[in-house]
Amino acid sequence: MLKDKLSLVHVLNCVYFLFMIFISDTKTLSDFCDTVSGSDFICVDTEFIREKTYWSQLCLIQVADKDNSACIDPLAEGIDLAPFLKLMQNPDVLKVFHSARQDIEIFFNMTGAIPTPLFDTQVAAMVCGFGNSIGYKNLVNKLTNIELDKTARFSDWARRPLTEKQLSYAISDVTHLRVVYKKLRKQLEKSERYSWLKEEMAVLTTPETYINDPYKAWEKIKTYSQKQQFLAILREVTAWREKEAQNKDCPRKRIVRDEVLVEIASNTPATTEELARIRTMSKGTAEGRYGKALLEAVDKGLNLPKEEWPKKPKNKKKPAGNASVEELLKVLLKIKCEEHKVAPRLIASVSDLEKIAAYNKPDVPALKGWRKKLFGNDAIKLKNGQIALSYDVENMCTKITEIG
Repeated sequence: MLKDKLSLVHVLNCVYFLFMIFISDTKTLSDFCDTVSGSDFICVDTEFIREKTYWSQLCLIQVADKDNSACIDPLAEGIDLAPFLKLMQNPDVLKVFHSARQDIEIFFNMTGAIPTPLFDTQVAAMVCGFGNSIGYKNLVNKLTNIELDKTARFSDWARRPLTEKQLSYAISDVTHLRVVYKKLRKQLEKSERYSWLKEEMAVLTTPETYINDPYKAWEKIKTYSQKQQFLAILREVTAWREKEAQNKDCPRKRIVRDEVLVEIASNTPATTEELARIRTMSKGTAEGRYGKALLEAVDKGLNLPKEEWPKKPKNKKKPAGNASVEELLKVLLKIKCEEHKVAPRLIASVSDLEKIAAYNKPDVPALKGWRKKLFGNDAIKLKNGQIALSYDVENMCTKITEIG
């Protein structure tokens, strides 16, 4: 049976590959974009590499409408992607992605604009009950019963020429997406949950999602200190590193590692000699351009007025017995999600459940809009002892029972 499935996939991929256009010049790209611009939707995917750079290096773009498909080579000499980027802004053509965030980030960094309108099949799958962040391969298998071959996933996409296997793999990421999109859309319309999808897509269509603010980079560094002046210095040295990595287009850790930045912020070196004493900081680095810039950043952090020091949210002490309430809420969430066929992460995060258990009227998505109707109202009732959970042995299921 597995052999038959793999053979079918091979045949389908060969068919898609035969009818796929490989585009490496602007004229062909322009003609292709003119053709698909009359479609209601197009499926889009990209192949990129980022291991040795700060910004993703776009290596291949795959596009398909209901009748046409193409692989576009952005690395081809002399090619101008303007026709494709214009297509990405066409308001009459829906752009369908799977797990769109990294793809959109690439186009946003190229143009300063987010492709519009958008449909993310991974988000739609969560709304339709296919679990949290389901992968493309698994989603295709569930909706089409086709087992995709993903062995070319970690190819060197920057190397030319691309192989037939690479192109066959790449084009399958949009040709099968056509069927996935249509089936998910049908389910959304049948269940009247299209508004749920639009709400979730808001994050993907917000420019702030893709802007790497150097002065917010410190928030991603693990540190247990709550001292505000320490945080001010950490913010300054981290912001310098972020700008440097962006300008040089190289990974952050190649500039200075996180733990070194924390050590610098903790020890506040004022001289080259003091900086060189920081573990893993070589004397050559301390005496060079990086060392000078780091000392300037430390000095800036030390001299910031107190009102400009950043604050790290303090962890509030949880009420006694809070862990038990959280566990009950997790069970309730699972019951509700199984009943309504929706992914738990879409309704409430672990943080949401912790806040609902600990505080009165917490400001969390789970207590707003459709989430409140589906889960939030009963979550409050469960916390307040107005409903109870019990197990029905005869029917082998958990029951929700009103009390009083």
